[in-house]
Amino acid sequence: MSRYDSRSGDPSSYRDRRSDSGFGASTGFGGSVRSSSSRNSYEVVESPRKLDLDGLTPFEKNFYVESPAVAEMSDREVEEYRLQREITVEGLDVPKPVKSFRDVGFPDYVIQEITKAGFVEPTPIQAQGWPMALRGRDLIGIAETGSGKTLAYLLPAIVHVNAQPILSPGDGPIVLVLAPTRELAVQIQNECTKFGASSKIKNTCIYGGVPKGPQVRDLQKGVEIVIATPGRLIDMLDSHHTNLRRVTYLVLDEADRMLDMGFEPQIRKLVSQV
Repeated sequence: MSRYDSRSGDPSSYRDRRSDSGFGASTGFGGSVRSSSSRNSYEVVESPRKLDLDGLTPFEKNFYVESPAVAEMSDREVEEYRLQREITVEGLDVPKPVKSFRDVGFPDYVIQEITKAGFVEPTPIQAQGWPMALRGRDLIGIAETGSGKTLAYLLPAIVHVNAQPILSPGDGPIVLVLAPTRELAVQIQNECTKFGASSKIKNTCIYGGVPKGPQVRDLQKGVEIVIATPGRLIDMLDSHHTNLRRVTYLVLDEADRMLDMGFEPQIRKLVSQV
């Protein structure tokens, strides 16, 4: 269920992106509905192809430094905390959960946004998910609606973006969040805008049922985070308005729902280009 990248990226070795510098993680958490006019174009999906890795921008994805308070937790204390918060984990070398926001090691600009939002402590999905995502682990997170899962992947995504070289002309996004519906995509974008503002991270929302012009302009100007429904994003890729060569942090929000809605071929096509 989890794959660990052995490269150890030292957060202190990266400068803050906000000073015009480049400061990774691949993470999954779990479309607009296909219209009849465009359905046929989705029925046949290209087989995953081997990407040309030459010239791709190198990236790091491990930015987690365990705090002394977390490191001192015994196995029994970890087990009791998980039992208390109803956290169940599977996988190898799963990091200990965090009890406070300060234990995560988020940069000050992220902590300021958390404080401004009035949050008191991490929710269960955040307490266990943040250390995993910040390590660059592949992760499946299951939590109820309203449990804070959006921030469980968005805040590590912001740290990840700030750790990468800045976008060059023609680059696609660094973070890609796929969602099953326009409504969810817009909701995710609102959170992304709120918590990414202090880092000046640009985002856009790509979904069907509206004119393409504004979305195309956003993509051409360059955005670090794209929140998209599968159908419209494939349309943008086929039209060469963007590409996924810089994507190093991938999220499938409500992945089970996307599969129930029949989006597996589109998801496979998109993932094959990441």
